[in-house]
Amino acid sequence: MHSLNTTTTGSQDPIDPNRNPDPDQYPHRNPSHPQSRRPRGFAATAAAASMGQADSDVNNGNITGETSSGGGGGGGGKGKREREKEKERTKLRERHRRAITSRMLAGLRQYGNFPLPARADMNDVIAALAREAGWSVDADGTTYRQSHQSNHVVQFPARSIDSPLSSSTLKNCAKAALECQQQHPSLRIDDNLSPVSLDSVVIAESDHPGNGRYTGASPIPSVGCVDANQLIQDVHSTERRNDYTENFYVPVYAMLPVGVIDNFGQLVDPQGVRQELSYMKSLNVDGVVIDCWWGIVEGWNPQKYVWSGYRELFNLIRDFKLKLQVVMAFHEYGGNASGNVMISLPQWVLEIGKDNPDIFFTDREGRRSFECLNWSIDKERVLHGRTGIEVYFDFMRSFRSEFDDLFVEGLIAGIEIGLGASGELKYPSFPERMGWIYPGIGEFQCYDKYSQTSLLKEAKSRGFAFWGKGPENAGQYNSQPHETGFFQERGEYDSYYGRFFLNWYSQLLIGHAENVLSLANLAFEETKIIVKIPAIYWSYKIASHAAELTAGYYNPSNRDGYSPVFETLKKYSVTVKFVCPGPQMSSNEHEEALADPEGLSWQVVNAAWDKGLLIGGENAITCFDRGGCMRLIEMAKPRNHPDSNHFSFFTYRQPSPLVQGSTCFADLDYFIKRMHGEVIYRDKH
Repeated sequence: MHSLNTTTTGSQDPIDPNRNPDPDQYPHRNPSHPQSRRPRGFAATAAAASMGQADSDVNNGNITGETSSGGGGGGGGKGKREREKEKERTKLRERHRRAITSRMLAGLRQYGNFPLPARADMNDVIAALAREAGWSVDADGTTYRQSHQSNHVVQFPARSIDSPLSSSTLKNCAKAALECQQQHPSLRIDDNLSPVSLDSVVIAESDHPGNGRYTGASPIPSVGCVDANQLIQDVHSTERRNDYTENFYVPVYAMLPVGVIDNFGQLVDPQGVRQELSYMKSLNVDGVVIDCWWGIVEGWNPQKYVWSGYRELFNLIRDFKLKLQVVMAFHEYGGNASGNVMISLPQWVLEIGKDNPDIFFTDREGRRSFECLNWSIDKERVLHGRTGIEVYFDFMRSFRSEFDDLFVEGLIAGIEIGLGASGELKYPSFPERMGWIYPGIGEFQCYDKYSQTSLLKEAKSRGFAFWGKGPENAGQYNSQPHETGFFQERGEYDSYYGRFFLNWYSQLLIGHAENVLSLANLAFEETKIIVKIPAIYWSYKIASHAAELTAGYYNPSNRDGYSPVFETLKKYSVTVKFVCPGPQMSSNEHEEALADPEGLSWQVVNAAWDKGLLIGGENAITCFDRGGCMRLIEMAKPRNHPDSNHFSFFTYRQPSPLVQGSTCFADLDYFIKRMHGEVIYRDKH
């Protein structure tokens, strides 16, 4: 999440959001000082002179007391320790304030439609509010009111916010103040007065109800005198008139169910697949998504690829003139899902794992996960002389060579690269076969010998060899954050060791993505590459964001953990596919799980757009009512987005074929038409 400091004083620039303030460097921000607010006016001048004299004394060596190196015997050492402790406490307080600020900025963006940048500070917020009120704000911060803008149109129409300091209230105050100045020249308002100061001036006058000097009304009604509710209605009507995002065309792909290709690489039911494709075509679906399983194609012998079943399937799709997205599925299927279909990793890989189980992810108890290969062997020659990334590259290169004609024809519109458990870029930290149940925080997966070697090497390079091990107080798969010493409020996750470990753990995830994507770009030149990002929304309302941490996303409340990931994906022009969470839980269950699906979705989607990435979506659950359908559409095509951003495609996923009984997705035909822009939604209110 975006982190920044909420405290600005006087003309002092806001604190840089990417660093922790040093209380010795900024003494006026140190809570140990008695003053709670920075002095202003003549007091500020006097304070500045006093501080200048203090600095001079320090530079000349005229310091006494416990800060002196020789005073009081051991007093200097004790004072230094106290200062270090105070520095750490100050840093924790600053992070807490930045976490609160990030939530405030999220509300302004989501509900007020303010186009604030990703790393916004309070200057950006003030500038946005000033523009909302009809002021002009130059790039250098110069703020002024242009006389010819009396009929100024709202530049950034805001949604209603139930707050006494909403943007509409500020705009009304500014308009009213301008009219008062025109009607009563004796009341002079400085053109350089900031919007915040203007607001305080107007409120100060209104605090005296008996004062009737400025109660006169203009014969021509103005926006500032309009009732606030009427103004909000006008803004909403403007939103509906300018609902341009609804017209965007978002392609819809339907995912074929797992099991159309059996474990021997053969197409199971050609006639049933043909019926399924015919039904999809009748719904005006743009294309289909099919998993290409590593455990099937290279299932029995290394570098022996069986593509015959997929060739037959792709020919059927070609007959229906549907586009095709293919998933390079380097993970198992069935371990965390119900159903009769079970697809494991290749048998020859499992045989290697019997002698060397450290090629798989391992938890603190030594239990192995067989969902995907351990990322720590990406460059270890442990797979019959090949490294992990060489195995992935050989598979992708074989696919590209086998279906070259489909690439040339343009039938294959995109390749999705599986980068972890469930094909998503994440650690296998929530395995149901290990007994995990929602909303457990999961466990770190780094206790194999390769990961431990990497961790110890990194710790030694930092000069702290004792950091070269995983945390011992992070709980079990089904623990809650407050039950652990590592994830609880002010827990060890935010200590020096915790920050070191989590940074290493997340960098292993980012490094794996970079290793595989660099080769995927070579194998699939000029083809859209897609990476799936998970929706880990439980434990999101606690500061540690424990569930995201165990999955590899270093995203506590005082740090944005998605931007570094998307920065790497941007290097390879990747399209992000976000697994959109659905309302499968009640509000009470979400509260108990500290879950915030909307907050997480907003952060991930906007972090990707801020990096200039294209983003697509996929439904996390398969059954939606009309309300759930509308929420998906709103996420894919946000109305009146200031940058006109929207999803580049959407994948509809259902476990069983659409033609076998009724679809779980109510009004699927209506949903597709909305995505295509053929039906424009109008709010009855």
